[in-house]
Amino acid sequence: MSARRDLEIPERIGRLPDAVAARAITPRVLQGYEILSFSSLKDKVEDPIDESKRWDAGPLRELLTEAMRRFADTAPTVSDAWLAPRLHYTLRLTRAEASDTSLWNFIGLCLAPDFVQWRWGRGESGREVGQAARFSGRWDIQCFSRLWWAAELFRDGKNYGPVELACGNQDMLNTVLRTEIIQHRPTAQALLRLQFRDVVRTGRDVNAAVSVANAAGVTLVYEALAPDELQDADALQDWILAAGEGPEIQYDTLPQGPRDGSVPSDSAEILTVWFEKLFADAPVRGKGRVVDESDAGDATQISGI
Repeated sequence: MSARRDLEIPERIGRLPDAVAARAITPRVLQGYEILSFSSLKDKVEDPIDESKRWDAGPLRELLTEAMRRFADTAPTVSDAWLAPRLHYTLRLTRAEASDTSLWNFIGLCLAPDFVQWRWGRGESGREVGQAARFSGRWDIQCFSRLWWAAELFRDGKNYGPVELACGNQDMLNTVLRTEIIQHRPTAQALLRLQFRDVVRTGRDVNAAVSVANAAGVTLVYEALAPDELQDADALQDWILAAGEGPEIQYDTLPQGPRDGSVPSDSAEILTVWFEKLFADAPVRGKGRVVDESDAGDATQISGI
């Protein structure tokens, strides 16, 4: 499915209130009989946050059209790993801005509703979307928000390589995003190292590893065990404001994110070793038992790993 020629594409990325979005997502839209468009909703759209180039809709629309073209002959899920870092690079936001659901409502319903149907469509038509939340919903479920946040939480400073790894595994992407431990950057990188080193291989492996890491986090203060470094807020802001000023994104080359500081490798490695030990006792394919919180010990017991 490529971009619908009869869709009116907006010039700027605005905001669509939740209440308006909820009314717009009718059963006909969910069943794939109708594709919403900017022309049908533009009277309800709120203006962009500011007048900067980062709200130009063209680059994002072109990126999404390219994703549909590039992965037309594969399962749409495969597009996540390619799209997430490029979506984050193209749509430069602060975390506060990315927490605004009205922004994602606009992208899902006014800018690229055809992409939502392409990515999440099913049924005989291939356009039936089972969840309204894919158009307008919680940050870890909405079609575009989930990928932007995955890129934000899994990137290692300017390096989007870990994002590709994370989004290439639907179990890692879907399971980890729902946990609080993902907010700690060394923890996110440690979980990916388990995957990269083939410690976890299957979906069940991933779910078990995340489960025991999350349970251990109740008693272990990961920030104390594996400290992170303060990110460079000024570098991030400069990168955001530079949207549209640099060279155009290259679809075959992984872009570089903001130079706001890498994750301390030693901290990520400490947690990688610890998570591997926890995973050894995880109940996967009949091996061992679930790690109890009391088994996790405390930071003083494992600080020498």
